[in-house]
Amino acid sequence: MITLFAIGRRAMLALLVGGAASMIARPSRAADSSKQVTLYKDPQCDCCEGYADYLHSNGFTVSLVPTHDLPLLDEKYGIAADLSPCHIALIQGFVVGGHVPIAVVNRLLAEKPKITGITLPGMPLGSPGMVGQKMEPFTIYEIAKGSRKIYAVV
Repeated sequence: MITLFAIGRRAMLALLVGGAASMIARPSRAADSSKQVTLYKDPQCDCCEGYADYLHSNGFTVSLVPTHDLPLLDEKYGIAADLSPCHIALIQGFVVGGHVPIAVVNRLLAEKPKITGITLPGMPLGSPGMVGQKMEPFTIYEIAKGSRKIYAVV
């Protein structure tokens, strides 16, 4: 262990300046707005927090917003009642409804299609943040005006 008494003034100054410079050179992940997520969830739902943890483990900074107004948010963002997700996340201007796997989220963010977002209806077993074993492929739909389209099946 090095103590302050064992380091000379010049060495201490070099450490301080070098440390400050390295802090300036590397922006923090928290400052990266492309990795910011606002996740609206029912206050009593634990699986939504599981999905938030999943996003966090994939490099996103997640702000949880408890609300009893999820049906109003579905309406606001144009999500059909039969495609209603468990929760709604806002990421880079897109709506991501439900327990969508990260590969599909990353595809959406890379492609930037002219849609409102994507949704995985309900709470499918084995999906990210949900317990249980995946029983069938997940069908993820586009949230867009016009006819219903499938965005991905995984």
